[in-house]
Amino acid sequence: MQDRTSPAVQERHPQDNVNTVPAFAEELRRVVATQIGPRRPGVIYDHADVLFQVVAVTADASEARRILKRRAAQFAITVIDLITGDQHVTGAVWTGSDRVLKAVAA
Repeated sequence: MQDRTSPAVQERHPQDNVNTVPAFAEELRRVVATQIGPRRPGVIYDHADVLFQVVAVTADASEARRILKRRAAQFAITVIDLITGDQHVTGAVWTGSDRVLKAVAA
């Protein structure tokens, strides 16, 4: 018989939180993929009236942090400015104003 004067203690099973980390990691992966957008090596896109060609996409967070020297970086994209020929790395997210001009097969 349960003692009605004391609050019920709800026991938690050790496996209750087993899927929390994988679910969080999967959600983070989806967010990062959305932020990268359609940028893949070979893609040419327009961003603020500058044309870029994607050279490489780094989705490994620790490598992106090293490349960009930013503690919160989740990805890094190496691009060539097709107007100046300069190559640089960006962590900018894909926005509604960015446009793909030349797509490549995935």
